[in-house]
Amino acid sequence: MNRKNLKFEIDFDFILIAVTSSLKDYRICYLINKYLNFNFTKIDDLKLDIGPLNGSILFSLYHHNWESTETDFYFIGNKGSEGYLVPEMREADYFILIKNYIDDDDLEAMIYNLNKITEIVAAVKIDPKKIKSRENLLF
Repeated sequence: MNRKNLKFEIDFDFILIAVTSSLKDYRICYLINKYLNFNFTKIDDLKLDIGPLNGSILFSLYHHNWESTETDFYFIGNKGSEGYLVPEMREADYFILIKNYIDDDDLEAMIYNLNKITEIVAAVKIDPKKIKSRENLLF
């Protein structure tokens, strides 16, 4: 009997920026909104079943959309109610996840401007394919 194996590979078609700051999520979003002319608004928390004994962990979640290019920006807290969204990156306090198209120049300008905000220690682009728990970022 012939067997056929199907290989399933998840496409990580988003851009990920790690943000380190000691401020609360709403305060960082306020500063990003002010200095980058964004409009991050709080939406329902991201709920993942990755906790101890498959318990749910909640992560703060904000959303912004560029209507002209249909680009979605999500500001996600890395520290949740019971653990980390990306445990191998505990030094990152937040992530900005960008779905759909963004021009390379716009992305570089965004990272540059994020790093100009004095309350942000660092904002760095991360390759999602190099993160072990990258499936946690799919929602």
